[in-house]
Amino acid sequence: MATKKFKCKVCGYIHEGDAAPAKCPVCGAPASEFEEIVEAGAGDAGAKKGGLFSDKNSNAYIILYSTVMVVIVAVLLSLAALSLQQRQSENELGEKKSNILQSLGAPDGDFDAMVKAYVVDAAAGNKTEKPAEEVFDMMKTNKDLRADYERKTLILFEAADGRVVIPLIGKGLWDDIWGYIALEKDMNTVSGIVMAHKGETPGLGAEIATPGHQALYKGKTLFEKGDFVSITLRKGGAKDPAHEVDAITGGTKTSDGVTMMLRDNLSEYLPFFEKARTAASAASAEESNDQKVESNE
Repeated sequence: MATKKFKCKVCGYIHEGDAAPAKCPVCGAPASEFEEIVEAGAGDAGAKKGGLFSDKNSNAYIILYSTVMVVIVAVLLSLAALSLQQRQSENELGEKKSNILQSLGAPDGDFDAMVKAYVVDAAAGNKTEKPAEEVFDMMKTNKDLRADYERKTLILFEAADGRVVIPLIGKGLWDDIWGYIALEKDMNTVSGIVMAHKGETPGLGAEIATPGHQALYKGKTLFEKGDFVSITLRKGGAKDPAHEVDAITGGTKTSDGVTMMLRDNLSEYLPFFEKARTAASAASAEESNDQKVESNE
């Protein structure tokens, strides 16, 4: 009969014989602390009893257990990340819609009922209506929106009353600044503006995100006798009431960033502004002619 092997579970000592020793010669553990080592090929029952992973203290068992746990945790984290990513995207989309409505002075309005989304041909000024989801996907991040301007792919939102909202992207003192500016139907007068920032200094450049500062832009105009002049934030106080607002005290770099953002972004829409203003002028002239005809009749 083949000699059996028994392993001490306390110290790992291996004993060969027909039975476990009454006492471990190394650590003194009793026979009850020994387990038989079943060699490969000793039979199915023996393989199940003394398989590769039967010893929970073995390196193989520890590696397998650790690997399984890592995989399980990774799967759970991935599922949680996907769920949070979807929720985060929905929140970001909701914030964009809310900011557009806020620039129009209707923060509690129904975006889908009030606003349509367009893509504007920068060269010709023609606008093409697109599904809002598609347009928002084009400006999913500040990097995407900046790339749109570089490609001359212009985004436009139009309210039911004819006012338009243009997304803005620029650079402040430390990082990105962005926002939405609403224009009246004349494509000249500011109806409202909403701005935000990533890391401007609290109490200084960060003031661009406050309602008090944003209220300064309402009623300002972009054109002077047909020429585009944009809106400037002037240090020391606005001197031109039509095209300037007070710069932020202590926030010169941020103020300059806003000035450049307005000038650079809005200038891309000049062909669209011209086309829209020409169409409005023609419509007004036609309405005036119709009124004269009715009066003569």
